[in-house]
Amino acid sequence: AANSVKEGVITTESGLQYRVLTPGTGPKPSVDSTVEVHYAGRLLDGTEFDSSVKRGVPAQFGVTQVIAGWTEALQLMPEGAKWELYIPAGLAYGPGGTGPIGPNATLIFEVELLQANIGSE
Repeated sequence: AANSVKEGVITTESGLQYRVLTPGTGPKPSVDSTVEVHYAGRLLDGTEFDSSVKRGVPAQFGVTQVIAGWTEALQLMPEGAKWELYIPAGLAYGPGGTGPIGPNATLIFEVELLQANIGSE
């Protein structure tokens, strides 16, 4: 909740919060898009649990094949944009958590949308 008063943080109706780090100028993905992104995910305490940047290989996936917070955010992002996402547990892994992500964890992702719709012209 403290985030909502941070400068530049936008909160959507679902509770997803994001901050634009770099604005994009390209097309936005649709619900049917396959996207290519670079991302780093961390917990509120700063512990990084996943990073395509560290692997050196961007991730590709369908917009609906990820947690709800990503599905929502990706459709708002123009290609070329880099955003910081604050995803509440209800839009992430919920009370179950997964792996290093504990129950009801809020997640922070830095996401750069490299391609909004792979395979389309």
